[in-house]
Amino acid sequence: MADSLSSGLGEEKEKEKEDSEKEKKAAQTERNKERERLTETLRFSDKNGGSNIKKRNLSDLSLVRFVTTEITRGYFLEHNEAKYTERRERVYTCLRIPKELEKLMIFGFFLCLDAFLYVFTLLPLRVILALLRLITSPCCGVSGSRLLQPAQVCDMLKAFIMVLCYSLMSYVDYSMMYHLIRGQSVIKLYIIYNMLEVADRLFSSFGQDILDALYWTATEPKAKKRAHIGVIPHFFMAVLYVFLHAILIMVQATTLNVAFNSHNKSLLTIMMSNNFVEIKGSVFKKFEKNNLFQMSNSDIKERFTSYILLLIVCLRNMEQFSWNTDHLWVLFPDVLMVIAAEVAVDAVKHAFITKFNEISADVYGEYRASLAFDLVSSRQKNAYTDYSDSVSRRMGFIPLPLALLLIRVVNSSVKIQGSLSLMCVLLFYLGMITLKVLNSIVLLGTSCVFVKEANMEEKLFNPPPSAVSSRVNSRAHRTKPVYTAAQQEPTINEGGISSPSDGPQAMNTTESNAPTLPTSDSDTFLTTPDEDDDKIINVNIGPEGDGLPLKPPKKDLLEIDRFTICGNRID
Repeated sequence: MADSLSSGLGEEKEKEKEDSEKEKKAAQTERNKERERLTETLRFSDKNGGSNIKKRNLSDLSLVRFVTTEITRGYFLEHNEAKYTERRERVYTCLRIPKELEKLMIFGFFLCLDAFLYVFTLLPLRVILALLRLITSPCCGVSGSRLLQPAQVCDMLKAFIMVLCYSLMSYVDYSMMYHLIRGQSVIKLYIIYNMLEVADRLFSSFGQDILDALYWTATEPKAKKRAHIGVIPHFFMAVLYVFLHAILIMVQATTLNVAFNSHNKSLLTIMMSNNFVEIKGSVFKKFEKNNLFQMSNSDIKERFTSYILLLIVCLRNMEQFSWNTDHLWVLFPDVLMVIAAEVAVDAVKHAFITKFNEISADVYGEYRASLAFDLVSSRQKNAYTDYSDSVSRRMGFIPLPLALLLIRVVNSSVKIQGSLSLMCVLLFYLGMITLKVLNSIVLLGTSCVFVKEANMEEKLFNPPPSAVSSRVNSRAHRTKPVYTAAQQEPTINEGGISSPSDGPQAMNTTESNAPTLPTSDSDTFLTTPDEDDDKIINVNIGPEGDGLPLKPPKKDLLEIDRFTICGNRID
């Protein structure tokens, strides 16, 4: 028995050894096959073949063989199809950006032109109607109601500001300013021009707040007549702002005129290179859709302002040369060069911003729709602002200082003498009214098309709701987070479920106690799709903080104006 058991164990051990040897041989053969495959791909396989590791042929390791391999080797782009498709779409987007941007620029240009022509055409007529109403209202026995409507009060204030500022501008000598600036060095003028651009943006940011404060102070309901005295300091503050801003634009136009009249055109070249500095300052920054909307509005405003400045420069130069048309053709190449540089810089800047931030070119269609919604909503009966003021808030374009400067330059450049000159002025005024009406009709029709394409026509027929403004709510949300200790604990039922009755009641009481302010329908239009819908922030509503989780309101394109960063915003 013992011998049989020992013989059986020995046979089993031998079988195990044989199996292990077979496995080793199989693994060795697989390794040899892999090595053969590698040597074949490197074109260094041995000609004799065999199961053993093949020796490399030193004669194949030559420079000719390496160069031949580099020339004839191939690769397949379809192995990374998604990557190259994305790169191609980026190229197509960059090529589409100039076209889509110019559509927005052209639409915005005519919007600014409409607001600018309003100051010269319809504003005087509206002021005349307001004066007639003010004069005839005592004779008609009107009592118990306002003598003037709020819109007429705002028009009267604009007219008084323009008259006072024009009388102050008459004491400013344009020729003395021109020679004073011309006597400075080129570098100093370049620094002055950059400072003027920054000051213009700051003036535009704060100026619209001053004007809005004046309009609201003059038209808000007052319980006592003594409260109307507060309009006086606001009015003088607005007059001071418009006068200083007009002087600033005059210095800017004079500097540009000196650059045009310089002999070597070096100053003009340096000033044009300032536009290319914008590419360095903005391209390599992170932009979202709302930030790009602000930049687009700023570019529209700057382009329109530059066109008006070029018009002022041409008027001053034509006056100096006795309105000789030959000199106009001398100025034409420089004017065309400035405009071309402005267009090229805007196209390159927006193309690379959209490329680096992966923004589609279709976003400019949304920007057009938001501007169009402002125009269409301002034509309704329940409009809460005039369209010219809406453009001022949206783009930072305030037409009063620019119009005041243009009137001052035209009055000093064109001499009106005799009845024939008066007839020409009357015909020119009628032509401007015609241009304003045609421009408004075309803009209104185009804006309706853009609003329909954005599916916003239903919101136009809804009256503006009376609710707490979004800015007040957002401030309450930011100042009262949940973790700052809820002062009132929710009641818990026997089943361990908190009763939801206290939350809505607290919210309703806070809404009823809060002041009601009218808001526009545009507050819910064109929300930015970049923000995730799943992000929910727990905030407290009301002064006591009931701890209700609410979704924060999305950033609305129609709530974005040019100077939101500076604290100016449409509510």
